[in-house]
Amino acid sequence: HGIISREQADEILAGVEGAYILRESQRQPGCYTLALRFGNQTLNYRLFYDGKHFVGEKRFESIHDLVTDGLITLYIETKASEYISKMTTNPIYEHIGYATLLREKVSRRLSRSKNESRKASVTSEENTPVEKITSLVRRAALTQNDNHFNYEKAHNFKVHTFRGPHWCEYCANFMWGLIAQGVRCSDCGLNVHKQCSKYVPNDCQPDLKRIKRVYCCDLTTLVKAHNTQRPMVVDSCIREIEARGLKSEGLYRVSGFTEHIEDVKMAFDRDGDKADISASIYPDINIIAGALKLYFRDLPIPVITYDTYSKFIEAAKISNPDERLEAIHEVLMLLPAAHYETLRYLMIHLKKVTLHEKENFMNAENLGIVFGPTLMRPPEDSTLATLNDMRYQKLIVQILIENEDVLF
Repeated sequence: HGIISREQADEILAGVEGAYILRESQRQPGCYTLALRFGNQTLNYRLFYDGKHFVGEKRFESIHDLVTDGLITLYIETKASEYISKMTTNPIYEHIGYATLLREKVSRRLSRSKNESRKASVTSEENTPVEKITSLVRRAALTQNDNHFNYEKAHNFKVHTFRGPHWCEYCANFMWGLIAQGVRCSDCGLNVHKQCSKYVPNDCQPDLKRIKRVYCCDLTTLVKAHNTQRPMVVDSCIREIEARGLKSEGLYRVSGFTEHIEDVKMAFDRDGDKADISASIYPDINIIAGALKLYFRDLPIPVITYDTYSKFIEAAKISNPDERLEAIHEVLMLLPAAHYETLRYLMIHLKKVTLHEKENFMNAENLGIVFGPTLMRPPEDSTLATLNDMRYQKLIVQILIENEDVLF
């Protein structure tokens, strides 16, 4: 409608609920406003465009879709504001609710078929597929499995557009809107309102079907998806190295061929714990050692996490050996369970490597130089911070190796 005032827009839209116009701002030419009639008043929103139209977080292909979604949201929030405010106060997530029947059926089936593959489709007692099984039910069933390692893991929620009617798996209420109605955990598939996601506990049980790779995958996510104490890459590589490489000169210091290390990485990504890294395929043990180091370097969150990094560096700076050891032990207790277990297992292995120092020439200090930057990185991507901290990174790993029996 060109450059018109709010008053003129109000006159045009008067009495037509749900009608809208676009106008150019009088005060800021070149800027545009969406004027929308709702609740017997004209609402004005600053309109933006970056390839899609938006007035808030959601982006739309057309103004019509934006308005439709806006009207749905305004109607729901106006007519049910009190209800919405109470949605998160009485969730069905942790106790009896709409999923009780399905949960019981799945649990009974799991108890009857412990020897069956976990990948088998879940069915009801009458062998009729449970078509609408939710991730909530799947998670409830998994908690019945005594062998599952219950490491705590936060959900990896991302905004999601649901096709067709959808209900929140936290509060069991309807998810409204045309697009981006809620969020979905990309690791386990839990679907909830954005506001409900703040209350969901850190109990994500990743689904193997959603984990596309082994390398570059969050450590806790990987071990929970594979139901293991540690990443199977760590177990497989260490098992192979201890079987045929402990006396190899320069173990972990000497590099294997990069393209062969990449082959090992691809094998783990493709085949998981069935990847063949035996001597018949990779006779050079440095390739396996390189693949293990690459796994640690590729972790999105290092084994020694960003949250604990500065505490470890401060502990390393303590001059008194006993106090320093105590400080390091206290920081170790702050690591997530899967990270702690992985670090513990690796240090036990590296201690074995040092026992063959006469043959491999790798003592705890040398291994600290190799593994310091591999296991811990500063939270901020600062070259200066990395250079300043390198001697402390080395010292931390050296101390962990030398005192693994005390610290762990």
